[in-house]
Amino acid sequence: MVFKHGLCVALIALMAGAGEAYIAPQFAQAGGALDNPNNAAVKRIRNLGNNSGDRRNVFGFRRTRPEQRSASAPAERKSTPVAPISGPTYKTYRPDRLVAVKFGAISDPLVTGATSDGVSLPPLGMNAFDEGRSALDALDVRALPEAAKAIVDLYSSDPAYLWVAGSSINSAARSVLAVLEDADSVGLNASNYSVEVPEDGYDVTNGAARQQELMRFEMKLSAAVADYVLDATRGRVDPNRISGYHDFKRKTPDLVSALKAVSNSDDAGAALYGYNPQGQHFTAFVEELKHLKQADQGKTIDLPEDLLLKPGQSSAETKNLVRAIEEKASDELKAEHALLLASYIDNAEYDPDIVSLVKGFQKEAGLASDGVVGPRTVRALVGETNAAKIEKVKLSMERARWLPGVLESRRVFINQPAFTATYYEDGKPEFTTRTVVGKKSNQTYFFDDTIETVEVNPYWGVPQSIIINEMLPKLQRDPSYLDRLGYQVTYNGRAVSSSGVNWHSVGRGAVGVRQPPGDDNALGELKILFPNSHAIYMHDTPSKSLFSRDMRAFSHGCVRLQDPRGMASRVLGVSVEEVGREIAQGKNKALPVSGNIPVHVSYFTAWAEPGEKVKYFADVYDRDSYLEKAIDATDAERSASS
Repeated sequence: MVFKHGLCVALIALMAGAGEAYIAPQFAQAGGALDNPNNAAVKRIRNLGNNSGDRRNVFGFRRTRPEQRSASAPAERKSTPVAPISGPTYKTYRPDRLVAVKFGAISDPLVTGATSDGVSLPPLGMNAFDEGRSALDALDVRALPEAAKAIVDLYSSDPAYLWVAGSSINSAARSVLAVLEDADSVGLNASNYSVEVPEDGYDVTNGAARQQELMRFEMKLSAAVADYVLDATRGRVDPNRISGYHDFKRKTPDLVSALKAVSNSDDAGAALYGYNPQGQHFTAFVEELKHLKQADQGKTIDLPEDLLLKPGQSSAETKNLVRAIEEKASDELKAEHALLLASYIDNAEYDPDIVSLVKGFQKEAGLASDGVVGPRTVRALVGETNAAKIEKVKLSMERARWLPGVLESRRVFINQPAFTATYYEDGKPEFTTRTVVGKKSNQTYFFDDTIETVEVNPYWGVPQSIIINEMLPKLQRDPSYLDRLGYQVTYNGRAVSSSGVNWHSVGRGAVGVRQPPGDDNALGELKILFPNSHAIYMHDTPSKSLFSRDMRAFSHGCVRLQDPRGMASRVLGVSVEEVGREIAQGKNKALPVSGNIPVHVSYFTAWAEPGEKVKYFADVYDRDSYLEKAIDATDAERSASS
């Protein structure tokens, strides 16, 4: 309609004798499509009226002969194939390899001494550490590369025991050994940190042998503690080796300082445990894992995976549905529906009282509380065995180590499997909205960043993957496709019209496309930016219907928000009304976000909000299986090297 209006005005101007053709403002503004005097469309409009025949042709006084039209038709163009742009791939995981600690690099000469009767005695001036040094010649200790280096660095510069006092292990050693032996409770593998402890009894006449035994223990325990610090801090798995959908800079804790700090602490065990992630989410994981390991599997109530039950219907499965909710629901929900649960007598009708019970359960489970029982409701009721939950909690513990060890009190947390984005203030969730994330073929990445800007009435810069994979075939058939949509096009950085581009020969990156602000803009009213190499951000959308679904993986990778104004108001620190006033001005505007607000674009199939129990979510991208394989490969490597 815009083009027709502009053309009509141009023709009227020509009839009135206005020598230069009129160009509709909204067309002239669209990416320079008609600003270019060499553009063919501009020439045609400007040449109108140069002779009377043109005017008669325009208004239908004379028909163009078919042979004239065919003679001027462009020759058929052949397309140059352009490889589609694909997303990252999943890889065969290569675990960290353990290396031998190079004890020969530890400085100071080995000194030994013996009396004539064969009883070993330390030479005058020799300390206990020096006395045990000879054990290092044949000692084979393997550790993670960073740990192996830290041990050499530590004992070369400060040759003294950390875990030994006199002829016995000290209290710090006993304290950290208890934490290492309990590593399974925090989702690690205790066998990776196993250290043989010297017996309390020994031959007091052979002090040198005792010190050698203690030296072997000292080095093995330091290696185990250093490995634990690494694993607890950053995880056993490097997520970037799993797939390109992960983007984390691997943490590099100062292991020399860590070994000193733990061994010198008043409570060495607590100090070592403190390298695990801090926060209520991790505490909830630890408590849930303990509970699941102690719990019996309990009664299981079967429901068909493909069950579909709507309000007002009847089904023989209604009784199993009620009993399953009775097993799974919270005490609060059961108290609220106590009369129904006490009086229910296996009626097959899915009546309003049962619908209300189901809606309450769906809300607790983070599902759409519509009362329709489908696969996701069934899965929430019976689909997670204790064993499956234990595995999800362990995987979530591993993923928690990729995040900062202490999460900022003010932050935004996006959990893709839960399809939610949550704003935290003072460490508490203050605002949560539903999200739509990337579909399986366009997965949303897992990374951390910092929110910088809220852009109202935004432009949408169309990603190259969409231009090449989705738009290009249409444009080769219909070059004016983007012109009609009002999109702005650049070719090698120069504004052009869509119809002026030879779409049969474009290469990747040569063409840029963006959609101006407006009611139909794919980003809606606003977008929330945290600049990253993946071009992922949070944004509004004119398509609201998908938010009512339970499974919401439909985007090209960005995160759509059901309530973008609510999120924008929180990160900007202003009212929702003020955000609305900025939008109402209709102008593209960038609003800077003050302060440091981290955003975690995360992937957790088990998660707990502060004060809540752990909730479980479907593995929408099948990432759990890849992480499981990575952990299995890591355990296999460490077992082989131990």
